[in-house]
Amino acid sequence: MSRPSALLIRHLGDSRGDRAARLLAERGFELDWRWPAGGERLPEPLDSDHRIAVVYGGIQSANDVESDPAIAAELRWIERWLATGRPFLGLCLGAQLLARCLGARVARRADQRHEIGFVEIQPTASGTRFFPGPIKVYAWHNEGFDLPGGTELLASSATFPNQAFRYGDRTFGLQFHPEVTPAIMRTWMEEAGHMLAAPGAHSRDRQLRDARRYDAAMGRWFEGFLDQHLLAECLG
Repeated sequence: MSRPSALLIRHLGDSRGDRAARLLAERGFELDWRWPAGGERLPEPLDSDHRIAVVYGGIQSANDVESDPAIAAELRWIERWLATGRPFLGLCLGAQLLARCLGARVARRADQRHEIGFVEIQPTASGTRFFPGPIKVYAWHNEGFDLPGGTELLASSATFPNQAFRYGDRTFGLQFHPEVTPAIMRTWMEEAGHMLAAPGAHSRDRQLRDARRYDAAMGRWFEGFLDQHLLAECLG
């Protein structure tokens, strides 16, 4: 009996054992990594047997449709994937691409404030099914999105009000990075340390301290979220 397949779309030049990939592999999924920015082709959704698609973050912008052919093609691909009704999870840039695909604006704040580090998000009234209460999650972004029409807001933060949303029953966008482990976080701080000077960014010491306090709880939440709201649909 063949294993179920998960399509993982990355926007950076490597993959580093993130939490989402590990959890999927532990649950028996065969991982099919694709890198559109590196010239790798995305499979046509109707012709593929992938049970779930996960679209990761990256340094690109969902607004790069004129300057980046890979982003423009990926937006069109997301439209075709959504038409299949199969589960979809967008993480940070992945959520922004999903929001834009659904007709929402993606933009920076007028004051250029970022979210970099562990930030608290609050569930909405309809989000308590997915977030039992406030939780600290890891963020690294300078753009946010308006809530697309026809979607349900699940969680907010003080700086970027749209942190998690659901489209239909099996499509989710998360503005934050529950897939990021402390090891990945340290790599990001080394490779993009200049961004820690941006307004709203937490210092390296604070991020390392907060990771010791909050990463385990974020990981437990993410595991439960995947199992209850996405993978049960794939494996049931």
